[in-house]
Amino acid sequence: MSDLQAPLRPKRKKVLVDYLVQFRWIVVIFVVLPVSCFIYFKLFLGDVISAMKSEKRRQKEHEENVKKVVNRLKQRDPQKDGLVCTARKPYIAVGMRNVDYKRARHFEVDLSAFRNILEVDKERMVAKVEPLVNMGQITRYTVPMNLALAVVAELDDLTVGGLINGYGIEGSSHIYGLFSDTVVAMEVVLADGQVVRCTKDNEYSDLFYGIPWSQGTLGLLVSAEIKLIPIKEYMRLTYTPYRGTLKELAQAYADSFAPRDGDPSKVPDFVEGMIYNPTEAVHMTGRYASKEEAKKGNVINNVGWWFKPWFYQHAQTALKKGEFVEYIPTREYYHRHTRCLYWEGKLILPFGDQWWFRWFLGWLMPPKVSLLKATQGESVRNYYHDMHVIQDLLVPLYKVGDALEYCHNEMEVYPIWLCPHRLFKLPVKTMVYPEPGFEHHHRQGDTSYAQMFTDIGVYYAPGPVLRGEEFNGAEAVRNLEEWLIQNHGFQPQYAVSELTEKNFWRMFDGSQYEHCRRKYGAVGTFMSVYYKSKKGKKTEKEVQEAEAEILEPAYAEEV
Repeated sequence: MSDLQAPLRPKRKKVLVDYLVQFRWIVVIFVVLPVSCFIYFKLFLGDVISAMKSEKRRQKEHEENVKKVVNRLKQRDPQKDGLVCTARKPYIAVGMRNVDYKRARHFEVDLSAFRNILEVDKERMVAKVEPLVNMGQITRYTVPMNLALAVVAELDDLTVGGLINGYGIEGSSHIYGLFSDTVVAMEVVLADGQVVRCTKDNEYSDLFYGIPWSQGTLGLLVSAEIKLIPIKEYMRLTYTPYRGTLKELAQAYADSFAPRDGDPSKVPDFVEGMIYNPTEAVHMTGRYASKEEAKKGNVINNVGWWFKPWFYQHAQTALKKGEFVEYIPTREYYHRHTRCLYWEGKLILPFGDQWWFRWFLGWLMPPKVSLLKATQGESVRNYYHDMHVIQDLLVPLYKVGDALEYCHNEMEVYPIWLCPHRLFKLPVKTMVYPEPGFEHHHRQGDTSYAQMFTDIGVYYAPGPVLRGEEFNGAEAVRNLEEWLIQNHGFQPQYAVSELTEKNFWRMFDGSQYEHCRRKYGAVGTFMSVYYKSKKGKKTEKEVQEAEAEILEPAYAEEV
């Protein structure tokens, strides 16, 4: 292998919370899974009822609900009611962030009714949806039409609003960019109750570019029009194993989707990589295929069935049997990581991947992330912050090898997920942006209009924790954040962050965001993005300062 050596660490003494985590599966099996199943079924029925309504009726209900939001905002007394946020419970969010800002004074606006697909326009190839529509709901609606969003985030529960205001990616992002890059228009309720439709070329274009990554701090998103693409019934997926050093694995990954000769015919429709240990990986490339092609004597794998092996473990078999090809129904491929929550399911239910569990109880999977968070308690929650890593690192493609070596030395977390995405050069400088002058270097995967980045997904217990050694999770995340800043990388804010305000604006550019805060009256009404992202419960002093905020320039240079 390479000369990578993990540092030796002293052993850590077990305390009560270690046993609470070790036997948490009891609560998951007898409480979380049954309740999750009931909630999933209830939501499914609601989606079916919504789909049965005419588009005209859904649009009318939407307009009525928007009026309720406007009226609610107008009821707010800035002197005593606190800053505006949605009425969702703190544990409902899919991300690992604590949503600590809701544990302090705030003014709630209920958006729970906004979970309808309003329209699928086959001529414009656009889907108009409300912010609480999730990925499972929209693929259930569009895939039978042989249509899909250009970027479909893998987990069923991820919502349109979260993916636009925050961050979203999928195996097609090396073509279409991040989820927010596929948005055509947004309907937003501003701080003063005005409802606007923003696009990239109308009078609200600055808001259109300001909303992604803003965490809902510029206005309340009430609908979005999102790009659709034509698809086929199956995904022809090729699993290719690789062995070598981490940098060699990173190069093989880049070669799998970014041909060095620039031939566009060699670019797959979908791509992802999984690094299973410091010397072994499997990279997958997919192309849409028709039903007729798939059924011509080819291997068809219905990965969505409850009794099937978890997808990451199925892909790992390529390391033993070599490269192989199979056809997966497209919708099942989109949600291939849902059932086992990538590989987090192995920690939540250590025996969840066993054949007997999959056959007899696998139909209950996955547990809802919101219920896992609601039942974990403060001590378990803090344990996961300190002894667990759930982070995404967005780094330029040419730095993936360096990032993998860094993660190995500092955390030793495996498997690692790799997913490429374009970061487009836009008319304005948004919170995340390509490296200045990238187009002059002609690096692999780059074009004149977009730099190729990669999401490195680091999700699991670090090696030192699994070996019973000491591990300082907060320090590891702080060091990781500094590495990202130094290497023009970005950290999605669904994760637990240790960033100070100064470092936050070293990582992100605040010029466009602060421009929109000023212009659209968000200051003193909506929380700032750093205030929402900051770890820890807000003190009364912090709340008062945020409510009486006088806008100061972000640390990023104004342009």
